[in-house]
Amino acid sequence: MSTAPAADPAGIVLAGVTKSFGAVEAVRGIDLAIAPGETVALLGPNGAGKSTTIDLLLGLARPDRGEVRVFGAPPGEATRAGRVGAMLQTGELIRELNVGELVAMMAALYPSPMPVDDVLTLTGTTQLADRRTQKLSGGETQRVRFALALVGDPALLVLDEPTVALDVDGRRAFWATMREFTDRGKTVLFATHYLDEADAYADRVVLVARGRVVADGPPATIKARVGQRTIRAVVPGLADRSLDGLPGVVAPSRRGEELTLVCTDSDAALRALLARFPDARDIEVRGAALDDAFLELTRAP
Repeated sequence: MSTAPAADPAGIVLAGVTKSFGAVEAVRGIDLAIAPGETVALLGPNGAGKSTTIDLLLGLARPDRGEVRVFGAPPGEATRAGRVGAMLQTGELIRELNVGELVAMMAALYPSPMPVDDVLTLTGTTQLADRRTQKLSGGETQRVRFALALVGDPALLVLDEPTVALDVDGRRAFWATMREFTDRGKTVLFATHYLDEADAYADRVVLVARGRVVADGPPATIKARVGQRTIRAVVPGLADRSLDGLPGVVAPSRRGEELTLVCTDSDAALRALLARFPDARDIEVRGAALDDAFLELTRAP
């Protein structure tokens, strides 16, 4: 496997970028800078402008206004130089080739590709090398598409819903591979609807809504913007006990003997909980999840 390249100080920049399709404003002025070596999750509801932003970054679309630069060059130039790899939601594998042939063919298109055997090993597709592409399952196809994105040894890897067809084990294996890739100093931008993946694997989360960036920072910072905590506890005989008047609580709920309190002041709520229900057990206090922040920050005004 090739050694990690020297970091490029230019990084990836989108400055004042807009893009419309007829009367639809898909991107309404996105400003975004990604430093070399960062792993960034691009999140947002359907129609937020994520896929259009990715297309602009890859040179598949041109902005109406603004500028896109990839390592100091226009996106098309960076892609032609083999500096960008992409795994998008659309597109099919070439039929009537086996997986090894397809990966080798793609490797031949790049100036400094990774060894094909290394790519197959890294992506867990070695056992598929002799399989015809039309005989692959959905998850197997997704892993092969990942191999094709990696084989050029890109400095920037762009992934649009990369684990959508994978089961739980496949998703874990995928992100283990990604850790190996990013440990070599590579830059990764990925869009996903699995917010737990963004929380676990991204250095930084960029939330977009209505064609604009509405939040940008480490996952912990994004979650802290919501400011709520949740208390969960098991309370014997809860169905017959009142939840009224607990301080610092905005949304109490119960399911059987399990009590859930969404709080603006979890300290006050916890003290009141223990005073009112001294027999409470299995108490858990957690901060806002990325899902909570996502819903709060992308909600239409």
